[in-house]
Amino acid sequence: MNRQQKEVLVDALQKQFDASVASYIIDFRGLSVNAVHSLRTKLRPHGAQFKVAKMRLMKRAIADVPGLGVVTPFLCDQRGVVFASSEPTAVAKVLFDFAKENEHLNIIAGYVDQEIVDAAVVKFLASLPSKDVLRAQVLGTMQAPITQFVGLLQLMVIRLLLVLQQISQKKETQ
Repeated sequence: MNRQQKEVLVDALQKQFDASVASYIIDFRGLSVNAVHSLRTKLRPHGAQFKVAKMRLMKRAIADVPGLGVVTPFLCDQRGVVFASSEPTAVAKVLFDFAKENEHLNIIAGYVDQEIVDAAVVKFLASLPSKDVLRAQVLGTMQAPITQFVGLLQLMVIRLLLVLQQISQKKETQ
């Protein structure tokens, strides 16, 4: 790889770090080529990409991105970065599930919402439901009192009708 190609790669990595909502650093030593391909295939529907480059180039790429300096200690050995462009919890879930199936994949750290997180936090993120499910739960919680109030009003109208019907039946029998 010549100097120009390295500069292009560093620029591309910088853009991916800037554009991603979350980045996960993983150790993939011992994974077969088929396993890496399978991981990339599982990440693709969630808008995530798995990139591998020399750590020296990765460090150079994050050097110019503000706030990413905290990631530098984790960039050593043979590691890759998974860039999540849309939903960090879904990508964390894919990584965590894949790590359960493949003992050679280790989640080292993550960079989510301008904060460095360890593997335990990534595991916690993986256990969270997706944004759509969380939104539905919040909306359901917000709608519950209104729904109960409407039900109560309907019950009152029904009771009033029953009372009026009983009164009319009593007047007819008298």
